[in-house]
Amino acid sequence: MRPLPALELVARLEDAEWLDPVAKKVRKAVRKVVRPRWARDVLHGVPIGHPVHPLAVQVPIGAWVSAGVLDAIPGSENAARVLIGVGTASVLPSALAGFTDWTQLHSQQQRVGLVHAAANVTATGFYIASLVQRARGRQGSGKMLAYLGLATVSASGFLGGHLSYRQAAGVNHSEDIPHRFPSGWQSLAPLEELPEGQLHKGVVAGIPLLVYREAEDVRVLSDVCSHLAGPLHEGKLKGGRLQDGGIDGAGDPCVVCPWHGSKFSLRTGEVQGGPATAKQPVFETRVSGGLVEVRLPGAD
Repeated sequence: MRPLPALELVARLEDAEWLDPVAKKVRKAVRKVVRPRWARDVLHGVPIGHPVHPLAVQVPIGAWVSAGVLDAIPGSENAARVLIGVGTASVLPSALAGFTDWTQLHSQQQRVGLVHAAANVTATGFYIASLVQRARGRQGSGKMLAYLGLATVSASGFLGGHLSYRQAAGVNHSEDIPHRFPSGWQSLAPLEELPEGQLHKGVVAGIPLLVYREAEDVRVLSDVCSHLAGPLHEGKLKGGRLQDGGIDGAGDPCVVCPWHGSKFSLRTGEVQGGPATAKQPVFETRVSGGLVEVRLPGAD
């Protein structure tokens, strides 16, 4: 079966560079509104382990779809109005979460996301206008505006699906590692060849690994950032021993992704700061005969 023609139109948005100046202004505005790091982490979904936005949009979409059904049933106008109000009121938190995620995407993803957001704003405008008309006693035009809003938010949902499932925004980019890495202990490198106090890239079975060594203590994570596949070995070390022998911070040493600033514990792989929400695969290590070996628990 051939893809719908609309898919080609959406794909073209990925290369629509004319959207970039608008995207730049919107990014600056969002960063001014959502400034505290803890607020960004909450909106990204760090505490729940996956993005908040897909969960939050269920409220306005569910309310608006239900209102559309009730508008088709005579005598249900009051209930439909209540649902439209609930949906409209719940737009703000879902929009904040969506825009916060959007600021940390690649350019192609941001272009599609910008049109997705514009469609959602338009749909919300239709629903606000619908409430105004209903308050004036103009039920017919109120219903028409609500159905226009439903059609617009449905088109926006198509764009959101493209963003998530075709462009892989918001998904875990390290999820495949346990299915590709061989089971059992695997040779990494001689211990003496691994630099101390530095982030280092290793490769085992074609899988890039992030390696950090302090004396004989070797910590290994997947080198592919779970947020958008950034190379973690090119990032910054926080809280570990540095090349000059000093200490940067205290406690658990972490790595900060060079692309979007996600922060991961080198001990556990857990997210210490977004936009990433999924932990990094963490490997067990041992030194045998001077050779560092790694194993990934749960590898197929």
